[in-house]
Amino acid sequence: MRARAAGGIAALVLGAALWSAAPVSAAPTEGAHRTTITASERSAALRFWTDARLRSARSLDTPAAASTPSAAPDATGRPATAPKGEEVRVAPLPAPRTAAAPAPALAASAPAPWTGGGLISTTAGKVFFQNAGGGTFACSATVANADNRSLVLTAGHCVVDAGTGEVYRNWVFIPGYANGDRPYGTFTASALFHLDQYVATAGNANYDLAFARLAPLNGRSLGDTVGAQGIAFNSATGREVHSFGYGGSAAEGNGERLNHCSGVEYPDAGREGSTMWGIDCVQTGGSSGGGFLADFDGGGGYLVGNISVSAGSSEYHPVLGNEALDLYRRAGAA
Repeated sequence: MRARAAGGIAALVLGAALWSAAPVSAAPTEGAHRTTITASERSAALRFWTDARLRSARSLDTPAAASTPSAAPDATGRPATAPKGEEVRVAPLPAPRTAAAPAPALAASAPAPWTGGGLISTTAGKVFFQNAGGGTFACSATVANADNRSLVLTAGHCVVDAGTGEVYRNWVFIPGYANGDRPYGTFTASALFHLDQYVATAGNANYDLAFARLAPLNGRSLGDTVGAQGIAFNSATGREVHSFGYGGSAAEGNGERLNHCSGVEYPDAGREGSTMWGIDCVQTGGSSGGGFLADFDGGGGYLVGNISVSAGSSEYHPVLGNEALDLYRRAGAA
């Protein structure tokens, strides 16, 4: 992988016991950080992820939120503030007619299996990656509409170790993953993008977001294969949202099925400096990076964040503000 600093990064601190490898990327600078994956590395990733390795990958724990977050100042030393700016919305991209089933009425207040079909059933998926120490792990991600139709939103801690700057390898996304099945194939990352602030602050959860650009599969882009969710930046908060992820607990299907929560979001008022918002529902390890969607119609909606940290009975997402918008534009360029 070739790491190139193009902006900034901030990621959630992972357990040191799991993430002890040396960094492979250059020292971060403020802005967006891009790591490019070569064609030979993508081919190696496809060979690496056998069915046996998928089954043995460990669901990456959703980190517990610190009672006094490391998120107080940002990389420049300024206090953390809520994102501000003009709202930017990118509409969903419908899936091909054969890809998604109709979605029924919604009902969820705790993690429950998603049986509703719709666009979310093809655009939510599972991420698999390896660290330099050889450990294999799983997270969640969601396809986001972009000019290149090749983008997923996930958590920063599913892309990079905030403590060392190590960007993970053999990074793949399987849309619609269910019980080991790969209904639309395995897409390999051609580039990974995270915020420099995430690493510079050793895991400030306010910056715990990342994008992955996926290479085409069988001559088709990811979006043209499964569709894409809309995405919104600097959008209104405090409204009904829905979260989706592949939690690894037995109650959630051991990471083998997509689960769903919903609720009216509220600010993370328990930790000084936090700009995150959350709901009264917690999905467990493996759900990290799964999408939070607003204006959800039963299958499609607008991404407003990703599952990042949990505290008590709540799970929280970073808000997609101007920094996230800049990262998205870099990652999603045609």
